[in-house]
Amino acid sequence: MADGSQNIEASRRQVLAGAGLVISFSVAGKAGAAENLGQGALNAYVQVAPDETVTIVAKNPEIGQGIKTMLPMLIAEELDVDWSQVRTRTAMNDPVTYGRQFAGGSMATPLHWDELRRVGAGARVMLIAAAAQGWGVPATECTTASGVVHHKASGRKATYGSLAAKAASVPAPDLKTVPLKDPKDYKIIGKPIPQVDTQAIVTGQPLFGIDVVIPDMLFATYEKAPVFGAKVASADLAAAKSVKGVKDAFVVEGVGAALDGLLPGVAVVADSWWTARKGRDKLNTKWADHPTAKQSSAGFAAEAARLSKGAPGKTERNDGDVATAMKGAAKTVEAAYAYPFISHANLEPQNCTAHFKDGKVEIWAPTQNPEPGRQLVAKTLGIAPEAITIHMIRCGGGFGRRLSNDYMVEAAWISRQAGAPVKLLWTREDDMRHDLYRPAGWHFLKGGVSADGQVTAWHDHFVTLGENGTPSRSAGMAPTEFPARFVPNYRYDLSMMPCGVPTGPLRAPGSNAIAFVVQSFIDELAHAAVADPVAFRLKLLGDQAVVGEKGSAYAAGRMAAVVKLAAEKSGWGRKLPKGSGLGVAFHYSHLGYFAEVVEVSVSPEGAVKPVKVWVAADVGRQIINPFGALNQIEGSALDGISAALRQKITIENGAAVESNFTDYALMRINEAPPVETHFIKSDNSPTGLGEPALPPVIPALCNAIFAATGKRIRELPIDPEFLKST
Repeated sequence: MADGSQNIEASRRQVLAGAGLVISFSVAGKAGAAENLGQGALNAYVQVAPDETVTIVAKNPEIGQGIKTMLPMLIAEELDVDWSQVRTRTAMNDPVTYGRQFAGGSMATPLHWDELRRVGAGARVMLIAAAAQGWGVPATECTTASGVVHHKASGRKATYGSLAAKAASVPAPDLKTVPLKDPKDYKIIGKPIPQVDTQAIVTGQPLFGIDVVIPDMLFATYEKAPVFGAKVASADLAAAKSVKGVKDAFVVEGVGAALDGLLPGVAVVADSWWTARKGRDKLNTKWADHPTAKQSSAGFAAEAARLSKGAPGKTERNDGDVATAMKGAAKTVEAAYAYPFISHANLEPQNCTAHFKDGKVEIWAPTQNPEPGRQLVAKTLGIAPEAITIHMIRCGGGFGRRLSNDYMVEAAWISRQAGAPVKLLWTREDDMRHDLYRPAGWHFLKGGVSADGQVTAWHDHFVTLGENGTPSRSAGMAPTEFPARFVPNYRYDLSMMPCGVPTGPLRAPGSNAIAFVVQSFIDELAHAAVADPVAFRLKLLGDQAVVGEKGSAYAAGRMAAVVKLAAEKSGWGRKLPKGSGLGVAFHYSHLGYFAEVVEVSVSPEGAVKPVKVWVAADVGRQIINPFGALNQIEGSALDGISAALRQKITIENGAAVESNFTDYALMRINEAPPVETHFIKSDNSPTGLGEPALPPVIPALCNAIFAATGKRIRELPIDPEFLKST
């Protein structure tokens, strides 16, 4: 995690713009994050205008997580201005100035908590120095408040706006030594602040990629094969071009074999998107045979079952003697768990606007990960990365889908071939059937408990999708995944099968499925031991403060604390009506410790109604923006419940069956249960909130269903037919 012990180097570029001051600090250092997102330069810009307006740049993409508000809050706090003075804007993609710019892994807080506060403090030091020089007094005698420098002894004061030009000539401070505020003096950090774009969103202002308009822009659609990666055999380009308003139609052969790159397809370019769509409908495209056409969800499941009965591909962990411990257990439980491919289902379909001209391309993209997009476009089009300009446009949802940039390279390629700026917009069906799905997976488990309710043995044979010994993206499970290290006899085996279906990270990647399996099976063991599920979990966690290995740590005490809090707030153990139940689960991911309790009712017809969710969270000592924090937690919990109840992508003959919200339903507003959140503020560096609240809600829901019905959910999504009263 980012903390004050990092090696932080400071440099400064100053640009005097009119009478305003633009300040940039470059802050380099490591962030020891679990997701290993690497290191890079982190930059922030502060502009102070003569009218006292302070413009602060948010360096990362805004995908709805509130980063355009939260990152500037860190700078504004230490700059010591009122939030009412602050205006924010999103940076251009500029890796030289900003280092890595991305939205993913819940890393914005751990990567920027220390560095961006120091940037704000450094700017404040410069403004104080400018005032002190003008007054001929020591800087140590000056203080700041609400964008004003004060010299108490003489009663003099000066606004930041009046000092901006002078401050431009002040030497930059060493960011390692700038003083930071005592948290008790915070006026912005820790205060609930609405997202800066909220009013524009609710009034329908053009903010998103789908809203981009540039001069002389044409519109494009791009048809790809239902079977991922298949080439075009034939297409009636003349019929498409015969539609009035269609400017061009052409086949794209594709470049390389990567499923998140430029795949083969047919582009139609027109003077409106609807016209382009009508031209596409005339193509009558035929597709070449492709090996992935032999793959299916049913086939994967059958192969997983077969592999589970044989020797694993490899053993990832083997502690103690599982076989002997199973024989000596008072009770053993065997279970097979499965979860499907699921789609990100962004409400804003993938889109991108691109203008290729004179060997250069300018791109307006709703991307979570712009720099890899730049590299992809450069490699695919055969141009230098420096010839590409990327505007980071607000995303209408990301959830990991927009970490990949296939839509970006498609738009750039089409613009080059069309010889005009184009906006590429996918249809909803394109979006659903050409996603990079959360990978499906299968777990074959056996566990043993002792007579006194201890878990003595655990064996998981995980069958997943991948090739050459490497799981598909976001399909893996670490050898340290709980309850590894907490069970004396623990074995984790891994087998893989080849997959031609595109996969990628989806909110809380890996954890969104692993938590379902692990916490559901722990619940099975608790019931086998005739133990209360909360007490059983606390016994499993034990009283160890930290159990760690190189590169991995798990603070059992922090997890036990959130389990106890969630149980307390939910009224765990209270009597409920017939057909109702409470379920509990916990999970550690993205540096956050979360426990959740779900109350559910199940009708005789098998209809599941989530009644309420209680969330207990430990993400360190400081919540930066309580509004944003609650939005992230509530959204995560509802996202997880929606996925558990309904979401599934079925692969048949190598293609996705589901195509729209009619057959891939999302939770509606009137179906959403209330989510009650409680924080434990532990003495640890602050961490992120975009993802860690999602994983535990799914097993908590499934465990609640078991408490209500006595039926164990071992496969997602939940099937109402299975829950019907007999």
